[in-house]
Parts: sequence; C-alpha cells; structure tokens
Amino acid sequence: MLKKKKDGEISEPSVKKIQFADQKQEFNKRPTKISRRSLSRSISQSSTDSYSSAASYTDSSDDETSPRDKQQKNSKGNADFCIKNIKQADFGRREIEIAEQEMPALMALRKRAQGEKPLAGAKIVGCTHITAQTAVLMETLSALGAQCRWAACNIYSTQNEVAAALAEGGFSVFAWKGESEDDFWWCIDRCVNVEGWQPNMILDDGGDLTHWIYKKYPNMFKKIKGIVEESVTGVHRLYQLSKAGKLCVPAMNVNDSVTKQKFDNLYCCRESILDGLKRTTDVMFGGKQVVVCGYGEVGKGCCAALKAMGSIVYVTEIDPICALQACMDGFRLVKLNEVIRQVDIVITCTGNKNVVVREYMDRMKNGCIVCNMGHSNTEIDVASLRTPELTWERVRSQVDHVIWPDGKRIVLLAESVLPVFHLFFIFVLSIIHALALIELYNAPEGRYKQDVYLLPKKMDEYVASLHLPTFDAHLTELSDEQAKYLGLNKNGPFKPNYYRSAAA
Repeated sequence: MLKKKKDGEISEPSVKKIQFADQKQEFNKRPTKISRRSLSRSISQSSTDSYSSAASYTDSSDDETSPRDKQQKNSKGNADFCIKNIKQADFGRREIEIAEQEMPALMALRKRAQGEKPLAGAKIVGCTHITAQTAVLMETLSALGAQCRWAACNIYSTQNEVAAALAEGGFSVFAWKGESEDDFWWCIDRCVNVEGWQPNMILDDGGDLTHWIYKKYPNMFKKIKGIVEESVTGVHRLYQLSKAGKLCVPAMNVNDSVTKQKFDNLYCCRESILDGLKRTTDVMFGGKQVVVCGYGEVGKGCCAALKAMGSIVYVTEIDPICALQACMDGFRLVKLNEVIRQVDIVITCTGNKNVVVREYMDRMKNGCIVCNMGHSNTEIDVASLRTPELTWERVRSQVDHVIWPDGKRIVLLAESVLPVFHLFFIFVLSIIHALALIELYNAPEGRYKQDVYLLPKKMDEYVASLHLPTFDAHLTELSDEQAKYLGLNKNGPFKPNYYRSAAA
C-alpha cells in the first residue's frame, strides 16, 4: 500500500533383464595427470552420468588451497579423511538431522536392525553423491555393523559441510565440491588403497569405483562379496562385463527397481526441475515455451511440473510408445528443429549424446535457457561452444552466458551436467541401497552367481510399504478367497519380476 510522506509526496512501498546394445562398449580410458587447480569439464561418462545433488550452500570457494595440501584432524585426532573444511561439521550435522526426518524408512530400518547387526564384518567402499541423505545412509550402515570408506561420484555435488560432519563422526570421507579429474581418482584410490583394510562390498553410482578396482586392484575381488549399482551407465557396464564373462562377483541392479524408477526419475524430477531452474535463473514459468527432449520417467516428471506452472510444453521422443504417452498426456510431439527458434527453455533428459548440437544453439532465441536433466553430460554439445568467436561469461556458480558475436546469448546451466538440480531420490533410494547390501552380504554361498540381478520384487514392495505410514496410508488386505482367485500370496509379491511400472 502506498504511504504519504509528511511533505505530501507519495513514497514507494517496501519490498534382471536388460536389452543389450548391439555394439560392445568398453570402459573409457581416462587420463589422470591433470592439474588439480583446473576443474575438469568432463570427468568421464560414468562419473557425470548421474549428477544429482544440490550445490553445497556453504561452499567456501574463496579458499583456493586444495584439501590435498591441508593437514586436518577431527576433534578426536583422526586424520583419515580429506575434505574442504572440518570446521563446517556442526552445520553439516544440522543438515543431516533434517534429512533424517525425510527418510523414515531408513530410520525405521536402523532402529529395527541395529541390535541384530546384519552388516557386522562388512567393509563397504562407496562412491556416490555425498549429501545429507547419503550421510543418513552411511550412518545407518555403520549402526548395522559396517565399516565405511567413501568418495564422491561427482565433482560438483558434494556438500562440504556434510562431508565435514561425517569426518568429525569418524568416517573416512574423501570428497569436496569442485574436485579436478586428478582429485576425483585420487579420492577413489584413497578409499580403496589403505593398509590393513580391504573392502568386501561395493556401493557404486556410475561404475567408476568398480572400474578403478578392476583396473588397479583386481585381486581385491577375491574377498568382495558383491556390488550394488544404482545408475543406468553403471548397470549397463556390469551387464557388459557379465556378457563378456569378466564379472567375477554378484551384482545387484537397483536402478531398475520400481521404487527407484518412480521416486528417482519421475516424482523427484517433477520437483527438482522447478527447484533447480528457480535457484539458478529465477525464471518465471507461466507462459514460457519449453521443449523437453525425452519422455521417459524423467521427462514425464519434468513435463508434468512445467505444465502445472503454466508453461507451454513440447516433447521430442524417438520411442513411439513414449511418444504416444506424451500425446495422450496433452503434450505436442515435435522435432527439435521445428521449435528451436521459439522456445524459452530447452531441457534434455534422454541419456543420449548430441541431442542439442551447435546448429540448434546457433538458432536459439536470445536468453534461451539450456540445461540437462539426463544421466550423461553428452546430451548438449558444450565442446562446440568453446570457439574463439563465442564469449563465455560467468553469471554465478554453475550459470554461464554464452555470447554470440551479434550479442545474442544463451544461458547454459552447469555446463550441461546436473549439480544444480537437487534430486530428492535418496528419500527412497537409500533404503534400497541398504537392503541390497544386506541381501548380498548375508546371502548363502551359491544363491547369487557371478551375474547381475534385479532387486527381488518382494523387497521392492517392502521398500514401498515402509514409507506408507509417513502418509498415514492404509493398505487394503486380500481375503483368502481373493488371493486364491488371483493366484497370489496374501502378503505379496503382487507383481511379477518383469514388472517395472504401469506408466513406464
């Protein structure tokens, strides 16, 4: 409301089964001798295939000293870690406590099983995003009897304050936001190569940790009981190792569990796409024209969120089934070149390469926002933008203007990787990790061979059931007559093992 001043003037108001590709894909060869001071723009296809966590809100980027050059100890004198700043531990602890409230199933498992210690004797080496949610998982694994050593699967996603809290709590953590490629592999090696300690379980996101052990320490697999892998790329590599007869331990594919597919890919991306775009660009969604490349689970989540905010949403798709779903959901199916000149936002979520190439970016309108929600940093051809005639201008962390000679600019988020989007998938995924580790670690000899296995459907349903009390939800129970009619056990599983999801 406008207010009058004394002089009369008016003042302003105050303000198990995957189809194999025909071609054989080998592990990428990765250079390791790269300056620690320079951030790598592409670690590897697998280490950038699953960027997911938000940037650390307390990143002390003004401290240019590499953590590898620092001597740090926690309050108990332990120095077996390498992080940005141990002094951030108190703040990280508060973030972990908040995350615990959003992870009821994992906390219930911790309370229920910590007396039994089902992971007693387990030595787990992990390579995942290091966030508050991951910290809850690590502390749960520890409460169940496991010893853990951890590195980050992503050079951008580590929450430094959470890493500090874990280090203060006695965990051997080797990660910080803004690692170089050399740092990335050094951290993984520090987790694995330690005197007097050898892992017997692997938890991986993207396959880099598994690849490093195969490459550098293959004899370790004599004592490793199993691998749990959560990402598309990591799982694909495991299947290829299995097909080639080179997989020497059982592996659990949690990526294709129904609960992971739905919560990680659909429901969480439905929230995180808006969160990431708002925090990085402050863009208004109403009336904006957006093209979403890919209508899998991630694309479905993005489109639903943007449509609800009033955006005009176009979809590109190669799969006729997914394309038909997009049409039935009310989205116009187009080819990218048909709308590239008019759209305000371009979002990729295909997992493919060269989806948005230089030709398309040359034709984009001034101010177009370009970002990636997929598992790989290859979807947007960022390398083609690093030419003399284009100018890069850093706006803020993970936001760049790329400026053409005529003054046109596009807004590129996170150089086409995904740290700006805070995916909330660990809400469900961490409990899947824990159960898969328990299953593989305690399985009697012979139950699992040297192959890749899907999460048992009964376990998938158990994960879902653990979350229902949070919503005060009440399941209907089958009568004996109904169960007999359907040919089901009253207690499940209610779906066959090949079932993934009704809308996939």
